Amino acid sequence: MEHDLSEEDIEKLSHLCRIACTPEEKEKLRANLSKILGYVDQLKEIDTTGVPPCNSVLEGMTNPLREDESCDTMSREVFLANAPAHVGGMIRVPPVIKF
Repeated sequence: MEHDLSEEDIEKLSHLCRIACTPEEKEKLRANLSKILGYVDQLKEIDTTGVPPCNSVLEGMTNPLREDESCDTMSREVFLANAPAHVGGMIRVPPVIKF
């Protein structure tokens, strides 16, 4: 079952996501989102009674952990020597938000 998303729904989603879309992209997005929501509806129909919840699809696998070890840190001069640009002892990065 596909969901019928309106043009206003897609406009609102693209605004919330802060993405600009051409009319063709909006139509493709609407079609893809409708299919995804239809698939989620199919998943809702599955009887999961008695199925224990899982936190990972890789049950039984663990991440190898190591003990924390303190060691000497890199000097500021060596660290900044690897930076493409620095000002006042700090790495200079491009602005993220422009006013």
